[in-house]
Amino acid sequence: MSEIHTGAVAKERVLPRQSYRAELNWLLAVLPGFPLLLLVLRLWYLSRQDLPTMLLLVQYINPLGMIGALFITLSWTIPAVILVVRVLGGILLVSVPDRTATSFLAVAALRMPGWVVVIAAGIAAFTWQLRMLPLLMMMVVAILGLTAVQSVQGEKWLMRWITVGVPVLTGLLVWIFVWPGVVAALEAGEYSTAALLGVPPLIGPLLTGPVPERWARIATHWPAVVAAFAMPFVVGVVFLRAPVLPNSAIEVAAEGEPVEVIRGQLIAVDDTSTTMLEPTGEVTFVPNGEVRSKTLCPEPVRPPDSAVAVRGWPVETSALQWIAPTRKVTEVDPRCLGRPLSRA
Repeated sequence: MSEIHTGAVAKERVLPRQSYRAELNWLLAVLPGFPLLLLVLRLWYLSRQDLPTMLLLVQYINPLGMIGALFITLSWTIPAVILVVRVLGGILLVSVPDRTATSFLAVAALRMPGWVVVIAAGIAAFTWQLRMLPLLMMMVVAILGLTAVQSVQGEKWLMRWITVGVPVLTGLLVWIFVWPGVVAALEAGEYSTAALLGVPPLIGPLLTGPVPERWARIATHWPAVVAAFAMPFVVGVVFLRAPVLPNSAIEVAAEGEPVEVIRGQLIAVDDTSTTMLEPTGEVTFVPNGEVRSKTLCPEPVRPPDSAVAVRGWPVETSALQWIAPTRKVTEVDPRCLGRPLSRA
């Protein structure tokens, strides 16, 4: 038997698991293959399930570009995994402190360095949408309370203030900030947005534990299992829609023929031809001598799913998107609409 100590909490491995290290090794071996699988699926999806087209894309597409698109698109997932594991594992640690050494969730939360949580919270604060920030605030407060309970045992009133008073006060401040958005969401019939803005400040004290021992593993392991199964599907759906090739339009005209515009995604330009992937999945090779002009086309702007804003901040916008400068398209190039610049 072995024990894991941290401050006033000691966890004894009552039922040693011989396969624990083997499970961890399998997880570490499979985890790096998930991004590679996403990249392959993205090319397969982009090629409209046509293997020759997919092989052509593999030949010309720069892997750094796809990795950059993967990172930008999925930058919110890593902080979410870290914070969820830390909160659920911390609740299990303070609820069942004598049998948690056999739980991967509890051991991961126990051995997670504080600087990792701080960096994850900082990234989440900039990359999560506004409607998710109340949940982020309460998760951070819960982690602080759980860490205090695990590491130090002070006066009863001090522990009560850390685990109840601070979450209640933080929840009240968050409620004051998001209240206009909650009202606007209810008036617009967007009940999910209203719940994401208004419910997390109410459950802050519940996230600092402890949970009754008989319900502790159910309350922590099942949400973690559901999130672990749902995360790959959510990540896959989001990444399959991420652009990996620039949208372009080129004017083509053979000798004595009228000008034609080809729209699609630019794959490559070599010494003899320009390779385009059209929206239908068809690959077109245009001789460079017939190319009259080229232009980059902006990504089509999706209309927001929610029109709710909190004090002028749209709920679907992250802090990074709100603060960072953006390129505003005031006039659409006619070539991006399929029309040549000149009929001559």
